[in-house]
Amino acid sequence: MKLQHVDKGTYRKNMNLFMVVLVLSLILLSLSFGAGLIALFGVETTPGEPTGNFHLNLLGVILAAILCSAIVFQLKAKPFFTEIYYVWQLKQLQNRIYRKLIKIKAAAANNDVNALIILLFYYTSLKQVYVLDDNTLTLATVEQALSQLQTQIQGQGLALSAEQFTPELLGSLSIV
Repeated sequence: MKLQHVDKGTYRKNMNLFMVVLVLSLILLSLSFGAGLIALFGVETTPGEPTGNFHLNLLGVILAAILCSAIVFQLKAKPFFTEIYYVWQLKQLQNRIYRKLIKIKAAAANNDVNALIILLFYYTSLKQVYVLDDNTLTLATVEQALSQLQTQIQGQGLALSAEQFTPELLGSLSIV
């Protein structure tokens, strides 16, 4: 995956709108499915007694989540979702790297070129996501780690960039 430029204003506007619509959809669909299932299969009781329809309400929530997921899956290729989907994929890749981060850092300490490329991509992509999400609390830490990594790379006389990263590097034998 290559890092792409993302317009922060467009990303934030689209992401906020997407989140509001998603939450409202989940609420409305959950209530609708739950009420419909209770109307069809619910147990009637006397007033003041528990209805015993919890499982039908839960099924309504599950159905709403499945429907919303299916709709998002169909819409992810639309221009509105370009930035949102890119950042989502980037966060997934960061999570894959994070799960191997201890081994990657150990290999990078031994100046393994693949590990250095992975870390360079990881810190650069983290910085991009933190800026897009206005995560200023941990941005300084990431910038410091990126600076230290770049100093290490320059000290080895290497010319590496985040653009050299491919997901296949995660499977390289010195990092597995």
